Amino acid sequence: MLHSTKPIDNATPLDDISGLKLPADKVYTLKEIYVAEANNIAVATLKYLSAPPSKKVAPFYYEWLSTLHEEMFGNVWEWAGKFRHVELSIGIKAYQVPVALKELSSDIAYWEVNRTFDIYETAARIHHRAVQIHPFQNGNGRWSRMLANIYLRQNGSMPVKWQEDLLSNVNPKRDEYIHALKEADNGDYTKLIEMHRHTY
Repeated sequence: MLHSTKPIDNATPLDDISGLKLPADKVYTLKEIYVAEANNIAVATLKYLSAPPSKKVAPFYYEWLSTLHEEMFGNVWEWAGKFRHVELSIGIKAYQVPVALKELSSDIAYWEVNRTFDIYETAARIHHRAVQIHPFQNGNGRWSRMLANIYLRQNGSMPVKWQEDLLSNVNPKRDEYIHALKEADNGDYTKLIEMHRHTY
């Protein structure tokens, strides 16, 4: 089982804006960057969640996992879809990321073929492992939740209506979400599975 090297307590801070692809003729506030990211994510949401995506569109292969992150953030950041080379406050060591992501892709294929879990538990496990790995410089939580929602949509369920300010201190669901992830770290997926059953 994967273990994060550091606890999942807060979102990765946005303290490095190198690689920002927005026009360089002004200084951007964090809110403006988040709005640009949200607009980029909306395009990916339309592609993958407006109707059940086929396995050709969303194959859950190793390469596609990175492609999805690029589709979500590539209009805003140069590093979108590229594995990080730095250590973050959350996640495994950077050098472990490629192997861990390949293992996740292989596990998803195995779970599918062998019907190891129902779709809600599979989605929860994909979500949790993706958060644990934290492959990219930023946007990992939103990418992890998108992965789970794409899996649900592809398998006959509607997506979870995650509040994307989920890690804000003012979000009442934040503590529940963090607690569910931490329980999954210890092998108890009950709360995280339940959160994935609460779809639109």
